[in-house]
Order: sequence, then structure tokens, then C-alpha cells
Amino acid sequence: MNVGPRWYVAHTYSGYENKVKTSLEKIIENRGLGDQIFDIRIPTETVIEKNGETEKEVETKIFPCYVYIKMVMNEESWHAVRNITGVTGFVGPGSRPTPLTEDEVAALSIESAPQVRVSYAVGDSVSIISGLFEGYNGVVQSISDDLKSVTVLVKRGHRDMPVELETSAVKLLEANS
Repeated sequence: MNVGPRWYVAHTYSGYENKVKTSLEKIIENRGLGDQIFDIRIPTETVIEKNGETEKEVETKIFPCYVYIKMVMNEESWHAVRNITGVTGFVGPGSRPTPLTEDEVAALSIESAPQVRVSYAVGDSVSIISGLFEGYNGVVQSISDDLKSVTVLVKRGHRDMPVELETSAVKLLEANS
């Protein structure tokens, strides 16, 4: 059963993902399993939610009820994870955990930074809510690949001027929703 560290997926009760992660971190520390269980991830993404006039960033789980664990699969590590309250089992046929392939790990972005989503797209009318151009309206020209900045075309006089801003400085105008 012992092959080397691979990513496995533990299934949990709804809402237990963080409790399972915290419990497993304590077990690793108390039992000295740091050489068998290397990383625990709950893939999340940050979504900007709009509630009337206010916007807030909310972190949501991409795969609810699943915890991703990079571990050496052996009896001790299997029991450590399987016996945590809230864990219903590992993903795999029967009681045999199946490791994720390298392609699955890459496709699921388990080892990358959390994703950020914005509530507007290229071509949407937006309002600038902070910074030098606060109070101006414009049209989204582009959004950076990392979703950290947005270019908005703002009317200045008789021409459109591109302005680069942080994504949090811009909100979707009501007319687009």
C-alpha cells in the first residue's frame, strides 16, 4: 500500500470540511505523522457578492464535501484520516482509496492559489467606487488574467480614456444585472 505521497480525496459530511482539516492537522502533530501526511487542501474561490449597494468578498468551496490530502497511503495514515468525525470515506471503489492522477491535480488546481471571480465582464457598464476616478462610470475593456486588475474606458471630454484599476475598485452598474 505504501508508494509515496499522492493526492487523495476524502469525502465529508456537508459543512465538515474545515473541521476535518483542523482535526487532521492536530492528529499529524500529536501522532508525528508529518512524514506521511504532507498537505491538506480545501479548494476555494473568492467571489464578489453584491447585496444592494454593498459588495463583499466571500470565500466559497469549489468542491463541497471533499478534502484533498497529499499523503503516503498506508494503514496508519488511512486510519488517521478515516476515523476523523465527519469523514465518510475516501473516493475510490469500495474501501480502496484511489489517488488523483497528475492531470487531475493540475485540472483541479489543487496546488495553485485560490481563484477569484468578478461580477462583471468585458463590455459591461461599471461604476468606479474607489481611487482617483471614484464616481465615474465606464465600460470594461479588459480584465487581467489573474483577475487582479481591470481596464475601464472612462469618458473624459469627448474621448474615452483607458484607466487601469484593481478589480475591487469597480462594481457592476444596476442596469446590467
